[in-house]
Amino acid sequence: MTERGAMNPSAGGGHAGPPDIIPDIIPVDLVNSVMRPRAETLEHVPRQNNAPPADLFDQLQRATGLQAVDIVDSLPTNPPPMGSPLRNGADEQNGGTDQNGDSTDARWWSKGTSSGGRAGGITIPTTKDADNYNMSHRRRGKAFVFNHMNFESKLGLRPRNGTHNDRDNLRVVLRQLDFEVEVHNDLPYKEIERILESAALEDHADADCILVTVLSHGELGILYASDHPYKPDNLWSHFTADKCPTLAGKPKMFFIQACQGDRLDGGVQVVSRTESDAGPVSYKIPSHADFLIGYSTIPGFYSWRNTTAGSWFIQALCHVLQNEGNSRDLLSILTRVCRKVAFDFQSNVPGDYVMHENKQIPCITSMLTRDILFNQK
Repeated sequence: MTERGAMNPSAGGGHAGPPDIIPDIIPVDLVNSVMRPRAETLEHVPRQNNAPPADLFDQLQRATGLQAVDIVDSLPTNPPPMGSPLRNGADEQNGGTDQNGDSTDARWWSKGTSSGGRAGGITIPTTKDADNYNMSHRRRGKAFVFNHMNFESKLGLRPRNGTHNDRDNLRVVLRQLDFEVEVHNDLPYKEIERILESAALEDHADADCILVTVLSHGELGILYASDHPYKPDNLWSHFTADKCPTLAGKPKMFFIQACQGDRLDGGVQVVSRTESDAGPVSYKIPSHADFLIGYSTIPGFYSWRNTTAGSWFIQALCHVLQNEGNSRDLLSILTRVCRKVAFDFQSNVPGDYVMHENKQIPCITSMLTRDILFNQK
């Protein structure tokens, strides 16, 4: 399979085995139309003469210092201790249920508080409501490229010819963006795990972010090291805010070039017609906030790679980063990467009508809370 031209590049390596395959995307639960009532109290207190519960709120806040919070069904229950002002005899006798037989369905959570003194918790390098991540640290941060061309024979996986071009292009482009790039070729899984665990234990206080790229074979929910399959979430589980506090509130980016299945996207023919704060603020962030994961393809589908030029996704990613990496935010860049892969690439396997003229679309999963701008150092 050879490349046909700049406006219609072809895929390579797709017919000689899995073009590239990888894992399932991070499962994301979407909460739709959830009714979120105000929590009045953790016990049932009969109202007299249909009086509003305002006095209960005032009494509760004076007794405990807790504020009323929103609740969602099925949060873990955390009943007040025995003898607490929040608990009466009826609760204790009824095993924590109120007179209507309803058990408490949420624990009390304290909202973030503002204080003129020191705020507790992990310090993050930006204000709570900032639109952009702080990318003005002394270092940009580390970028790891795990490149896999050859695999142990027991896996039955063919060499990923052309991946060396992806590796070399990533090294150049990431260095231009001021990353400290580490390239690792054909590592076994235990060594990948050791490198990532070690990176998570480092002090990243003077770094903007961290970036990890994996170039390999894969399947739905699986990535391949040179010797062993593993789940993709093993790549980023070390870097959650609770495990790597010096990266809390900072971007953690993962790009994965691999297949996510064996389905093909034949595409659809279309025609385009156009006319011419006062003090420190203490608040919580989710442990998995500030992650961005870019997959070369959507779950269930092949990911194409040219045996000489490299994969479609990494070619497009490097091209757009090199041209617009310092001028656009990363999600805007990735939108352009998706467009380039979608419109400028098509498989060229005229001898096999099943593999011929297929398309691909990357899949971006963002848990970012701000924009990423790679300002020049």
